Amino acid sequence: MGNNTQLSVSTEVLEKMAELAALEITGVKGISKKAIDIKGAIKSKSVVKGVKVESVNGAIAINIYICVDANAKIREVAEAVQNNVKDKIQTMTGSAVTRVNVNVEDVDFEEAE
Repeated sequence: MGNNTQLSVSTEVLEKMAELAALEITGVKGISKKAIDIKGAIKSKSVVKGVKVESVNGAIAINIYICVDANAKIREVAEAVQNNVKDKIQTMTGSAVTRVNVNVEDVDFEEAE
C-alpha cells in the first residue's frame, strides 16, 4: 500500500468517537439526546442524536450536545470536551477537525445535594 491510500470513516463512527471522547471528561454526565434547532423546534430526525458530524472536503465539523454535572464549571468542561474530541478524532483519522461546537443542553442535579 502506497501513501495515496484513501481513508473513509463513516459519520456514525466519528459521532461514536466524539461521544466517547466527551464522556471521558470529568463533569460530563452524558450526551444529551435531544438536539434542538435554532428555532427551538425539536427535529424529529435528530432527536436521538447527541452528536452531529459534518465532513466537507476532508475537514470535520462537530456539534455535540452534553449534560453536565450541577457542580461542574461549565466553561472548563466545554473547553475540555472541545479539546479532547478534536485531539481524538484528528489522531484517529488524520483529518483536520475545523470546529467542535459544545452545546450544554442539560444539568444533572442528582449529586448536588
